Amino acid sequence: MDSNRFTGQWKQIKGRLREEWGALTDDDVESISGHQERLVGKLQERYGLAKDEARKQLRKFEDRFL
Repeated sequence: MDSNRFTGQWKQIKGRLREEWGALTDDDVESISGHQERLVGKLQERYGLAKDEARKQLRKFEDRFL
């Protein structure tokens, strides 16, 4: 997905992120601030995922919601 689109729809995305990945805290979501790579990093940190797997999950999320 285009990172500008992800950033532009950030306010709509925030709530869905918490539904999808409950281990993300409010602070995590705020620190991501619409940056895809920050989200990938937080998914790696919170869920112990490899970078490729975190990106794969993010792509699936984007396909469903954006």
